[in-house]
Formats: sequence, structure tokens, C-alpha cells
Amino acid sequence: MLAGVFRSIASGLKHTRIRPQTLQHYLALQSLHTNRTMKLDKPEFKNLFTPELNRLSELFAKYEYELRIAGGAVRDILMGKQPQDLDFATTATPEEMKVMFEKEGVRMLNTRGEEHGTITARINNKENFEVTTLRVDVVTDGRHAEVEFTTDWKIDAERRDLTINSMFLGLDGTLYDYFDGWTDLQNRRVAFVGDATKRIQEDYLRILRYFRFYGRIAEMPNQHEDSTLEAIRENAGGLGGISGERIWTELKKIVVGNHAAPIMRCMYNLGLPKYIGLPLEGNLDEFDQVYARARDLQPRPMTMVAALLEQPGQMDDIITRLKISIEERKTGLLVMQLRREGEQQTEQLLKHYQGIVLKTPGTEQKQMSD
Repeated sequence: MLAGVFRSIASGLKHTRIRPQTLQHYLALQSLHTNRTMKLDKPEFKNLFTPELNRLSELFAKYEYELRIAGGAVRDILMGKQPQDLDFATTATPEEMKVMFEKEGVRMLNTRGEEHGTITARINNKENFEVTTLRVDVVTDGRHAEVEFTTDWKIDAERRDLTINSMFLGLDGTLYDYFDGWTDLQNRRVAFVGDATKRIQEDYLRILRYFRFYGRIAEMPNQHEDSTLEAIRENAGGLGGISGERIWTELKKIVVGNHAAPIMRCMYNLGLPKYIGLPLEGNLDEFDQVYARARDLQPRPMTMVAALLEQPGQMDDIITRLKISIEERKTGLLVMQLRREGEQQTEQLLKHYQGIVLKTPGTEQKQMSD
């Protein structure tokens, strides 16, 4: 196996500037993990193949670059869900992709992603495909990373957040699983790739991503692994440096997802609210009750967040930290007002304002996978 590793690394040296110490680390990593593969023949996979995707696949094969589906789409297919979005990974560098697409007359969009290895190709003027070069994070500050390109799929998988998000799917149906993501998915286990502390310190937002995916994947609440919770507790302060927009993107999915009430209590026990704009003494009992009553009614995120608040001034803290919209602010204040005015009046007013505090059929139905 190591011989194959050396061949892979040697073939990729023209694409990357990996330092010797980095190379040594990953060679050690290679010896610890086996590339687990299997072939998929699921309808969710077959349904992906539009004429545009077939054309994209043909182009990469013609120029002898590997192309695989990456991340959340692989997870969704394995769970029997049709992916809403596709992300692709490749051994080709951004420059090689640009040369290839220009030769073949393929239009490229948003070339600003090139710095991070992403090129967006529009095939047949009909469908866009984001393709990202395999990479390794060389320097991280908990928010951003400096990357180097590689041709080693396992190295790229190791830099991803959770095992269930670290798999690749070849366009021939071959599943590439380097960190037991498929096993974890079958067991409904949510775990970081490798060392949880290292993964979190690469991007502290992964703390909230962990809880979001726990709500999506885990069958039972409060089945977190002690080592994972300890890593989160020790690194909670890192969330203070993450932008409010990124925090809110994750938080608003957590509060309306599965296990939201026990997850929120867990987040409070770990000291997260201090760093993400929530009140330090949130009304968790009210949150539990609102969640129990509204979970099947598709509550809006601010309907749930407002359950934690007891004073209007606490809404100001959320506005400042999370940069919520004016509409979301109005929703939160309305929910707090209705709660103060008593159950009978609340029930009457809720019928009038249900479009504000609850999602209406046909709106906001799409759940983002990554």
C-alpha cells in the first residue's frame, strides 16, 4: 500500500508544495487507514446523470483527470435522499481546469473561487458544476485556511469535518471511504474525522456543524461521545471569532431540527451561548415546551430562539451578534409579545400571525445539506 502512496504523491508533486514534515504526517496517516470501497447502484445516484453531467465526466476522462462527487451529496445518496446540490472534487488544478474548459469551449463562472481551488463550469448553457481541486490545509486560524493542492484523495478527506462528510463517490458508482463514514452513517454516529480538537481548531464553526448534523443523523438524543463534548467545551471560545452570519446560518437549522431541545440544553451545558449571542440564562424550559408544541408545525427559527428570551433587550444582543434580518427581529419580538399576553389571546392572535411565526406550505422547504 505504501508503494501506491509514494506513487500517488510523486504524481502529484507538480500540483502541490507540501512541506516534508507535512508529507511525513500524511504518510503515517496512510498506514492507519484502509481505502474502503464498494459499488453503488441506487436510483438516487442514477438520477444525477443529466446530459450535462455526462459531458462533464467525458471532459475529465478525456484529459485524464479524476473526478468524484464529494461531501454531502454522497451522504444523502447513501441515506436514500436525492441530493439538492452536487459538489465535485478533482485531481486537476484550477489552472489545468481552466485550460481544459477553454479548449473545449466551456463557459466558466465565478473564477474568484480559484484561489481556494474551485472552478464553476456551465455546461450546455444549462447546468453549473462547482469542481474543487483536492487540497490540504497548511495554515489555519480557526476561520480561514491557506491551502495547497494535492492529488491524494485521502489527504483531502482528512481535512474535512465529519466522517459522514468525508466520503467520495466516483462517477462509476464506486464509493471511496477513508474514515469509516459509511459505517458511522449506518450506526447514526456523528464523529469528527480523526482528532476532534484538531478539526475544531481548523474552523470553530464546526462545533455548530456537529450539533446540526447530530440533529439530522442521530436517532436518539444525548448520545454524544464524552471525548467529543470535552473537545467542544475546551474550544467553545473560538466561536467568539466567527462572524454572526456564519453562526446564524448553522444555529437557525439547529433550533428547528430533530432533538433541538436536548441539543440546546447540551449547548448551554458546554458554555456555548456566551459566544454565539444567546442569553446566558436562557429560558430552556420554555424552549422545551415550544419545541414540543411546534416541532411538527415547521416553526421559523426565530420562533424557537425567542422562546429562550425573557427581556426585549435580549433581542438587541441577538441582533448585534447574529446580524439577523428585520423580518426575523419582528418575528422574535412578536413571539415574545404573544407569550406575555396570555395563552387565550395568544391562540387567537396566532391564527392571524401564523404566517410570521410558522413556515407556510411551499416556503423554505429546502434543507441545505452542507
